[in-house]
Amino acid sequence: MSTTQAALHIHDLHHAYASHQVLRGIHIDLQAGELVGLVGPNGTGKSTLIRCICGAEAIQQGRVLIAGIDIARDRQKAQAQFGYAVDVERLPALLTARQALQLVADVRGEASSLSASYALCETLGMSPWLDRRIHEYSLGTRQKLAIALALLGRPALIVLDEVLNGLDPLAAFALKQELQERTRAGACVLLATHGLEVAERFLDRALLLLDGQIAADWNGEALRGFRADPDGGLEHAVVLRLRAAARDRESATG
Repeated sequence: MSTTQAALHIHDLHHAYASHQVLRGIHIDLQAGELVGLVGPNGTGKSTLIRCICGAEAIQQGRVLIAGIDIARDRQKAQAQFGYAVDVERLPALLTARQALQLVADVRGEASSLSASYALCETLGMSPWLDRRIHEYSLGTRQKLAIALALLGRPALIVLDEVLNGLDPLAAFALKQELQERTRAGACVLLATHGLEVAERFLDRALLLLDGQIAADWNGEALRGFRADPDGGLEHAVVLRLRAAARDRESATG
């Protein structure tokens, strides 16, 4: 499939903070209808990769295309193609959730989608908070609002970074169902998560980011195999990769 048809195409992406190289040549192609997990240990570059995809970090080397649009060349047009759950600290604290949803709907030209957004808020259990100011919210309620803002309308690409953290079980279950419905309707979802059980049981595909590179790309067949193996599982596969990487580092330095 050509890069113009991919929901997300990343080619040879590198990113560094001062002398610390975080991303080391990332290559990814995600297609419409895929629900993809990005997994890996802390400090391996998941959040940096998400920020590069969403335009929050400048592209230092390589290319990021959203539905064929180069985010470095036309950031505004590229960002119009996806929904991104921002960090809860960046939510407008003095607005209510209803005001925030209305504002984003106006900016995106999605006023007709507000009723669906309010329905999603009810499903996530945050309807009682819609008309209260965001600074009054708990972490979990702010997380729900960030999710609702990301999903407003019908973005072709949905990018979520550790959004299951802080969600109660009912909200987490409702979100998984919503994301599955979105992918069945043709959206592509990229979910960065530490929850390997979530990745194994819920996703179509899982990417392992390790030392700034994609160390494994497990498709649906591989994930089904993990589910069927009582002595294995995705967690076991990740641990094996981490141990192998640690041995390689020791050999290189020893």
